[in-house]
Amino acid sequence: MTSDAMLAVEGLDVSFGQLRGRIKVLDGVSFAIAPGEVLGLVGESGSGKSVTALALMALLGEQGRIDAGQILFEGRDLAGLSPAEMLQIRGRAISMIFQEPTTSLNPVLPVGFQIAEVLIAHLGMGRTEALRQAASLMKQVGIPAAAERVGDYPHQMSGGMRQRVMIAMAIACRPRLLIADEPTTALDVTMQAQILRLIKELQTREGMAVLMITHDLGVIARVAHRVAVMYAGQIVESGPVRDIFRQPRHPYTRMLLRSIPRVGRRQTRLRAIAGTTPSAAAMPSACRFHPRCPDAIAICRSQAPALETTEDRQVRCWRADDSGLISQEAG
Repeated sequence: MTSDAMLAVEGLDVSFGQLRGRIKVLDGVSFAIAPGEVLGLVGESGSGKSVTALALMALLGEQGRIDAGQILFEGRDLAGLSPAEMLQIRGRAISMIFQEPTTSLNPVLPVGFQIAEVLIAHLGMGRTEALRQAASLMKQVGIPAAAERVGDYPHQMSGGMRQRVMIAMAIACRPRLLIADEPTTALDVTMQAQILRLIKELQTREGMAVLMITHDLGVIARVAHRVAVMYAGQIVESGPVRDIFRQPRHPYTRMLLRSIPRVGRRQTRLRAIAGTTPSAAAMPSACRFHPRCPDAIAICRSQAPALETTEDRQVRCWRADDSGLISQEAG
């Protein structure tokens, strides 16, 4: 991990309790984010991206548990903090934009009051000043006639406007780290572009570090400086966005990139990755991607590869340096 990292996650293991015991869902996850940097965390549904975010925020619930590793935020291990100590960090130093604003916003409270609550709780503002600041934040994130809409309820706003309210809540206390968990999933293409542009503008203006969680490599290309690719609870490749897009070294990353529709290229059908992400309760032995990998050889089925680091790139693959791979073929 880099010594100047704002956030350094090291060897993070997370499990959830079930009737038959505990099931590990994150296995040795490590990454770092520098101040002012945008790190994209990408992978299919079920890869462990959202669990990673919830672990960082200490929101795993009663059944979730961090079994090993550290979450070093500005040198302080969040994994060892009490709930009361974490409450002082969550929402103020580290904030999160959740996937679905409809379920994250309280339906019986005006949106302006919900933003104001954050300011009252963390900054000790009075109610009047907090509501005035809430209107200012709503204007800042592009909600028209913000002062008049402070009293609106979530159901009176469109999906895009509700997401903007969630962003206003997340940036209310000027956090140093913003976690955005699939912030554009439920939005149409036009609104997706607007929300991504807004997050990037806020990040640049405020100097926040951002962890952008998504299944969409197109989103990563637009907003991130570096990317970490996650599969079956592990990081399988990471590095600068430009390097990963130009020369991916893990078959999973290559296949994700090949599945993106190309502008100007005639395609009769989209390229898909065969098979499905494995269940946390039934992880493949050795390399976890080998059942879906066209390049798998004997060692891939018998021994788990380590995450190897070369300069500013990391890759978890026995054949990372092999040029004769099926997954590298154009198409």
